[in-house]
Amino acid sequence: MNSSHISLATAMDLPGYIVGGAMLLLVMVFHGAILLQIAKRYEVKTFIYLAEQKYSKVGICFYISVLYLFLTHIAEILLWGFALYSLKLLPALGQSILFGGSTYTAMGFMEDILPEGWKMLAVIIAFSGMFAFAWTASVMIAMTKNFRQAYTKLHMKKLNVSSEIIDRFE
Repeated sequence: MNSSHISLATAMDLPGYIVGGAMLLLVMVFHGAILLQIAKRYEVKTFIYLAEQKYSKVGICFYISVLYLFLTHIAEILLWGFALYSLKLLPALGQSILFGGSTYTAMGFMEDILPEGWKMLAVIIAFSGMFAFAWTASVMIAMTKNFRQAYTKLHMKKLNVSSEIIDRFE
């Protein structure tokens, strides 16, 4: 490649698009795999707890699952940070992770410090965060069905509602 091709590629942020696209795919596959595990385990455990009338355990399971969802996002920020650092786009690992987190959450509290040819990577990191947060929100909404059911049944029990009525509530 001659210098005009390199400068054109840099001017068009081609490295950012290529690496960003690959990382976006990696982060979304990672996110989906972890989300599936969390949701599957939550559904199975809460189904059993509801059947055994262990309503408080459904709540505990819900909050632990939400914690795991949060930790999944932290892991994805770390993935972006390590990628930025390993590509030597930012000089320090801490700065790379902080930039990845600022961009992933779309908070944007850091200025754009990526080198020329890589600016579009910040937008792609932000898209990965938006996609991941939307996906997580949909899973959490689905999880609230069992949580709400257990919460209501627990309070029906405290109000001395008959077992027949509690068992019919879904």
